[in-house]
Amino acid sequence: MQTWKWLYDPASPYRWRFLISVLVRAALLFVLFNLVFALVDPLPTLGRLSAYNTLFRGRERLPYGENPAASFNLSLFQLDAMLASHALAGAGDDEYRVLVIGDSSVWGILLRPGETLAGQINALELTVDNHPVRAYNLGYPTMSLVKDLMLLDYALRTDPDLIVWAFTLESFAPDVQLESAIVRHNAEPVRGLIRRYDLDLDPDDPRFETLTFWERTIVGQRRALADLLRLQFYGVAWAITGTDQEYPADYTPAQVDLAGDESWHGYDAPQPLTADDLALDVLHAGVTRAGETPILLVNEPILISDGENSNIRYNFFYPRWAYDAYRDLLHEQAEHAGWRLLDLWDALPDPACYTDSAVHLTPACSARLARRVGAAIVQTTPGESHGG
Repeated sequence: MQTWKWLYDPASPYRWRFLISVLVRAALLFVLFNLVFALVDPLPTLGRLSAYNTLFRGRERLPYGENPAASFNLSLFQLDAMLASHALAGAGDDEYRVLVIGDSSVWGILLRPGETLAGQINALELTVDNHPVRAYNLGYPTMSLVKDLMLLDYALRTDPDLIVWAFTLESFAPDVQLESAIVRHNAEPVRGLIRRYDLDLDPDDPRFETLTFWERTIVGQRRALADLLRLQFYGVAWAITGTDQEYPADYTPAQVDLAGDESWHGYDAPQPLTADDLALDVLHAGVTRAGETPILLVNEPILISDGENSNIRYNFFYPRWAYDAYRDLLHEQAEHAGWRLLDLWDALPDPACYTDSAVHLTPACSARLARRVGAAIVQTTPGESHGG
């Protein structure tokens, strides 16, 4: 203790030299760790370290939430962490594995996990080649085919037996392809897809979030690191409650009385839509990326209004002329390319089937949709990624 007596003496010059030396070394280590972190980019590796599917069960859908305290969920943009938290990461071998991708209707806004399209398919207890069908919900709440392609590209590493790709016209609008936050924050994977499939998109689009060197450091990535920890923390509450979104006591129902506007994303009647006006190249890229894995394309049911101006618009999203042109183009492309397309746009015509949006379904109508899709699943055999 006598040897270190100078450390406790404020007047000792050795004390101040020592403290300054410690501070300098700590600062240098801090800078070094930040530099190494920025150069190595360990976030993907850290994202794959997950307590889901081990200490507690995996999530039934991808993380997404705006009120974590109520939903036990949060939105983050790290694909490795999102998929590591999903039940798909703990999938068994003895199953016919179906990946269901799409927008918020697939993810299941206002629906419990078992009430979603994937959950309802699983409730049917289907089998293919004596293997139980297990559908995994990889929907995500934004409308963009590029977002779907990005998730499809990542999820194909899980070796699925079938892909169900559900969509609606809104996902084909060229101006929305890069609007989704999860797309903008995953610039490199999306740029790779744009270049690989020669998509009609700019890989240098300013909407992409390109991080500076400083933003790639520990300091710059502190929010992303915190989100990884929070995702694990909320997993405990998810495992106990099964709650992964906030369920409001009341919500504004989907519109049935509509504006007399006939425009859609800058296009106006009677201007005809052409194949070049829709992101059909992204759909082609997805089918190509799937390779030998069969794909069932599903044109989702939409609300068909019977209210004011329903002679002009089907619903809030679509003027009739634009949606009809889209369906014609979609069928033409499917026939030409040999895609297996299930067009269910008017399969649920009752406006009471829809909740807060023209594409969000009630549990009962989600079950009806699942029966139609489930029947098509068992009819889609390996090697039949196209057709019908």
